[in-house]
Amino acid sequence: MDRYGEQAAVHLDVIGLRCPLPLLKAKKALTELTAGELLKVSTTDPSSQRDFIAFMDHSSHSLLEAWQVDDIYWYLIECGK
Repeated sequence: MDRYGEQAAVHLDVIGLRCPLPLLKAKKALTELTAGELLKVSTTDPSSQRDFIAFMDHSSHSLLEAWQVDDIYWYLIECGK
């Protein structure tokens, strides 16, 4: 599924990577974006649900949407800086 594909500055595909790598790679990708740009992340790590929400609660970034299609978890994050 390719939601928000045109809006996201970057699509980070971390499918197959396990905790904590999806979150660490997302954090790194966010440092390369400017405020207001969107990062779309796709992962198969079920613990990413907990990790991404916890990270957003303690950062300037915003989790705009999270959804799941089959075994893939998707996140749309607005860079906050």
